[in-house]
Amino acid sequence: MKIKQPEPFTFKAGPRAVLLLHGFTGHSADVRMLGRFLEKQGYTSHAPIYRGHGLPPEELIKANPDEWWEDVQEALQHLRDLGHAEIAVAGLSLGGVLGLKLAYLEKLQAVIPMCAPMFFDNATQLTQGFKSFAKEYKQLEGKNDDTIKQEVADLVENSTDLFKQLGSIIAEVKNNVDTIYTPTFVVQARKDQMINTDSAEFIYDSVEAENKQIKWYEESGHVITLDKEKEKLYQDIYHFLESLDWHE
Repeated sequence: MKIKQPEPFTFKAGPRAVLLLHGFTGHSADVRMLGRFLEKQGYTSHAPIYRGHGLPPEELIKANPDEWWEDVQEALQHLRDLGHAEIAVAGLSLGGVLGLKLAYLEKLQAVIPMCAPMFFDNATQLTQGFKSFAKEYKQLEGKNDDTIKQEVADLVENSTDLFKQLGSIIAEVKNNVDTIYTPTFVVQARKDQMINTDSAEFIYDSVEAENKQIKWYEESGHVITLDKEKEKLYQDIYHFLESLDWHE
């Protein structure tokens, strides 16, 4: 079975812009509904797809976090090239980590990390998430169980370096969160099984922004942008964005 590959998107609306960043093993569909919601409220949004993502898992482990960081910087520049001077960033999981990195290196209107890990004591969960993603992808390709089992085992064995690099970028961002003065809205799912949820309080306590908020979503899991409280989340993000000091 041929799997339709996802694509980046840009939803053009008003002068206010939001960069939307997906998670590890995810792609633009993670944030597409949020982008459509923001478009209806008059916000332009853009979501890239990092190298290796939205593709077979073999392609994912050929890429690395340095390349994903470059992809995020290019996505920010894409919005600037469209004429947007004021840009907020909202990122899910790894996207939240990369969004926080943008917040201490670039001038942003706001940063919204959603279920973003700050502690790499959860390598087992991340590896498990990667294994689940690889298995599901191969099932969609129509492969038999024995083939899937062997190919997933090979992938896990070959992804050791990638997970080390992932741990490094999370640690790097964690060490710099206290240099963020950008308005920050920390979003965390209470039923998140993928990351250490202490990450949310760490981000909230560490950022130096005068305008900072944290909200827990009691009924949601890790991919909070697609879970049962998504409409509530979208409204909360919109209200936070509306509270900012836009100059357009």
